[in-house]
Amino acid sequence: MLLHTPEKIFSIINRTLFVFIIVLLKCSLCFSQLKYAVSVSYTPVLNTPDYQSVFGGTSGDRIKLDKRGLIGEMEFVAFPNTVFTVLETYENGILKVTTEDYPYKSSELFIDSRFVHITDTIPAERIKSMPDKKQVVEKLNSLENYPYMWGGNYAEGINELLEFYKPYSDLDEDIKSKWCLKGVDCSGLLYQSTNGSTPRNTSSLINYGKGLDIENKNAEEISQMLSPLDLIVWSGHVIIVLDSETVIESTPDYGVHKSNLLDRLKQVMNEKNPVNDWNSTNGDRFIVRRWID
Repeated sequence: MLLHTPEKIFSIINRTLFVFIIVLLKCSLCFSQLKYAVSVSYTPVLNTPDYQSVFGGTSGDRIKLDKRGLIGEMEFVAFPNTVFTVLETYENGILKVTTEDYPYKSSELFIDSRFVHITDTIPAERIKSMPDKKQVVEKLNSLENYPYMWGGNYAEGINELLEFYKPYSDLDEDIKSKWCLKGVDCSGLLYQSTNGSTPRNTSSLINYGKGLDIENKNAEEISQMLSPLDLIVWSGHVIIVLDSETVIESTPDYGVHKSNLLDRLKQVMNEKNPVNDWNSTNGDRFIVRRWID
């Protein structure tokens, strides 16, 4: 059995402490070097640092679309004054970031530094001001007929993208609209209408507010329970109640459009079961969440 002398033990402890202190100093240095970015305008957030491949590509006049015909790299549009923590800086001015406004861990997030202000000090988080019920309904109505945009939550679009990633040739109106990220997706429709005060994705909306007791009820019974701005929601889509007869939603086929509440509810119930608890194992399901009085 090998026994160390007191001097040897003391030397080992000293080396261990030295290594521990160096690690702490490095961690402290890394933390002190953290930078922050604050969006000065509506800022597209992608899940790739290769913005050029999305806006222009090798030909300089193409938008990158997936098999669904959507810009799969889009995550969301950050509102002005959104705060980002900068994790990494690329030579082309792209920043790898995180933000509390988009707490989903499924993808890494990247922004173009031309949309933000960089600072060494921790900024105050964006103030989220929820409009009243009437204002939300009015905004929802105003967005009718805008196109569907995967990851979109600023229907008017971001014209700076045509400046920062200038096309090599004239674009037709459809490509130009996509280039500017014009339109909203289903949860983005609600997000824009509430000034970015509601959760951005349906994976959060399924637990937002309080659930209604809809289990084992038929479409007519459920429709009579619903109030303006109730959410008919499942993981992947949300339909928003406007009034006792009307719902509004954004879909890839029709963009932002309205339909009859009872008819739309019956369509949903042809495929999904009404449940009170999203954690139910009752097959394909949907819930109703009431989040505003």
